Amino acid sequence: MTLTPMASNRTLDDDPRRYEHLSTIRLEDPEAVARAAKSRRRHPGLKSGRQNFIVAADHPARGALAVGADPVAMADRRQLLDRLQIALANPAVDGVLASPDIMDDLLLLGALDGKLVFGSMNRGGLAGLVNEIDDRFTGHTAAALAALGADGGKMLTRICLGDPDTVATLEATAHAIDSLAERKLIAMVEPFLSVRENGRVRNDLSTNAVIKSIAIAEGLGSTSAYTWMKLPVVAEMERVMAATTMPTVLLGGDPDGTQDEVFATWEAALALPGVQGLTVGRTLLYPADGDVAGAVATAASLLRHTTEASE
Repeated sequence: MTLTPMASNRTLDDDPRRYEHLSTIRLEDPEAVARAAKSRRRHPGLKSGRQNFIVAADHPARGALAVGADPVAMADRRQLLDRLQIALANPAVDGVLASPDIMDDLLLLGALDGKLVFGSMNRGGLAGLVNEIDDRFTGHTAAALAALGADGGKMLTRICLGDPDTVATLEATAHAIDSLAERKLIAMVEPFLSVRENGRVRNDLSTNAVIKSIAIAEGLGSTSAYTWMKLPVVAEMERVMAATTMPTVLLGGDPDGTQDEVFATWEAALALPGVQGLTVGRTLLYPADGDVAGAVATAASLLRHTTEASE
């Protein structure tokens, strides 16, 4: 299926049946997902000095559907798949980070050929849940990712010093890191120091808090050989990146500033040693002007695509 780039937050293809074949396949031939994964052409491989661009699409599985002021922006699966296919069609986009349901859809659509594939492992800490910090591993397992031919798995690791559930989340994260490492798969760890305010969990994005979260997260598991960091862009990123030797991808989150301001902060952070690229979702899939292709192209232009040997 070829999609026309969007001129608004709705696609020009509004046929409600455009993904009906996915339901038919799931009903009649569920093994098609495994076949699609097995026949998929793999990404050519990671290179030092060549930054990677990964589109994130695992927010809905945690009940996080909001983008900006729209509380259900990501609720329409057909529109989300439209937007993901537009993003993945850009050759500068290296891959996707997705929950199992979205990953399976993209495999069936043939959208992941030649791409990096990262599965989302823990989605149990639902947005707004009374015990949100007890972020259980309800998504991809390391074994399932290996069977899919994936490159790794991502885990959200929120550290709330006032919540006793934090220790269980840390232990589960350590086990997941070890399970991935046993299979030579990347563990993409996304740490935050978090606090509860008025019954809601808020991530502390101060520089010192981010640095402390890195110190805790990079010590999890019996080996860090396959561990990456997935970090927010905050003030004093030079200090943040000095806190780790692990390959690091930058996350986008739900931006507060204008698109130009967000891109400017990414560009500055991408120039720092150790930054391996971007892993961004909502900012690019749901830009304010609706132009997904344009937002993705602009973000791609910020990345380094030369190896150190040629620099």
